[in-house]
Amino acid sequence: MVVWNALISMYSKCGLLLDATKVFDQMRYRDSISWNSVISGCLIRNDWERGFRYFRDMRRSAIGSCDHATFTTVLSIYVEMELLLGITMVHALTIRSGYEQATSVGNALISAYFKHRCSNSAQKVFDGMLERNVITWTAMISGLAQSLMCKESLALFQHMRRVEQANSLTYSSSLLACSGLVALHEGQQIHGLIVKSGFLTDLCVESALMDLYAKCGMMEVALQLFQACKHPDDVCLTLILVGLSQNGLEEKAFKLFAEIVGSGMEMDANMFSAVLGAFGPSAPFSLGKQIHSLAVKKSLGSNVFVSNGLINMYAKCGELQDSSKIFKQMEIKNSVSWNSIIAAFACHGHGSEALRLYEHMKAEGMEPTDVTFLSLLHACSHVGSIEKGMGFLKSMSLDHGIMPRMEHYACVVDMLGRAGLLDDAKRFIEDLPLNPNAHLWQALLGASSIHGNLEMGRYAAEHLLLIAPECSAAYVLLANIYSSDGRWEERARILKMMKEMGVKKDTGSSWIEVEKEVHIFVVEDRVHPQAGLIYEVLNELVALIRDQEHVLHKRSQLYGIKM
Repeated sequence: MVVWNALISMYSKCGLLLDATKVFDQMRYRDSISWNSVISGCLIRNDWERGFRYFRDMRRSAIGSCDHATFTTVLSIYVEMELLLGITMVHALTIRSGYEQATSVGNALISAYFKHRCSNSAQKVFDGMLERNVITWTAMISGLAQSLMCKESLALFQHMRRVEQANSLTYSSSLLACSGLVALHEGQQIHGLIVKSGFLTDLCVESALMDLYAKCGMMEVALQLFQACKHPDDVCLTLILVGLSQNGLEEKAFKLFAEIVGSGMEMDANMFSAVLGAFGPSAPFSLGKQIHSLAVKKSLGSNVFVSNGLINMYAKCGELQDSSKIFKQMEIKNSVSWNSIIAAFACHGHGSEALRLYEHMKAEGMEPTDVTFLSLLHACSHVGSIEKGMGFLKSMSLDHGIMPRMEHYACVVDMLGRAGLLDDAKRFIEDLPLNPNAHLWQALLGASSIHGNLEMGRYAAEHLLLIAPECSAAYVLLANIYSSDGRWEERARILKMMKEMGVKKDTGSSWIEVEKEVHIFVVEDRVHPQAGLIYEVLNELVALIRDQEHVLHKRSQLYGIKM
């Protein structure tokens, strides 16, 4: 029997499931190892249904005694099959069989419940375990972090350190919790522990550290870690591309992506999605089209993540028709796909089309997210549909169980303000169940500036400056309101206050793409390498315009037309 069991195990591990099952079927006598080996072989080949059938036959056989290895293997099958009912049934069997306290079974149950987002069930299993090892703690810390229960995950990691030695996966999971909380201080402490423990060269740990520092805005540290990484994998490269994109270092993201392409390294959908996320209005559109072509060549053009990135890229580059074309060609669409195309139409001022797309989204049975409602409120603001917008805000919590964020409330204030309902916007802010942030007062101040309402503008500016005294928009918009009312002394006072506070207005810029290169300009720009030539041409154009104005003026005098 030992030899036959070894043969089943060997064939299973080599991926030869048919040979493994032939040996198993020819056995006259079988023990639990025989059954476990063939069930494990089915798992290796992703033949989950056959694995389940063998488990059922094992339960009915004369042996019938499942051990801890059987339960852990079968739990893995049910996780892959995404069958929560199967997991709970196996959990019940472990209790009946007396294996509920086996550490390996408990570990498998914790992982299985977290995979199915049943964090309460996982917690109960963890609390009921008499013996725990590093795998138990790591499964729990990782599961909590992936379930966005980052505070609980970090607290459990701190408790674990008093009773168990952490491994590289434990550290990676704790860093994931720090990233979720944007907890730089705690992350730096864990970084120190990793250095002391000798896990710094572990690729998973390196990737988790890069992600942490990137999310905390410390891209210099993230780049140092990346450069020290000897053999970065696709996960590591994707994380650094996302970090560069999210921290305003788009040029570096494009350069790194070009180096990846030049190295001949195999690229996956996540890398394309990450670099497409770096595109903004000033990004080179020609580069975006090249990346699109490359994705098609790599047979990733129809991938849902890449397609979502392309929708956003084309929309941000002002090519709404291309965004719509990509969306229509997608065979499989997820919530991000719908959110992206709705946001694209809303941002381009096509509010009615954005609302129409939402109706199609509902007809497809796709559940909206908080991002969906953000775009819908933005669309209602553009089309002036106050009633529909307020309906969406109520529907979020009542129909979909989504609690509105400050961004949603700011959209409502903007919507009311654009319609000239400034008193309603003010009342809406004051009636909120939580303290309004700077975005809400800035939206009210902007609306006051549009409608030239001095009193409301002053009221909004006072509240905004209490929360964010460094906000340049508060000073500039209030100064504009005073200007429109001809109150120049008050305008001068506001600008003087702004100067005394050391607040500087963000410099406006314009750009143009010429021969696949983006040229960015600010007012009275002298930094551009071709500034001399540019101003020379501008002077010629100004002189030509003045000549034309002089000719037009003479003609007007000739025909008795007053200019």
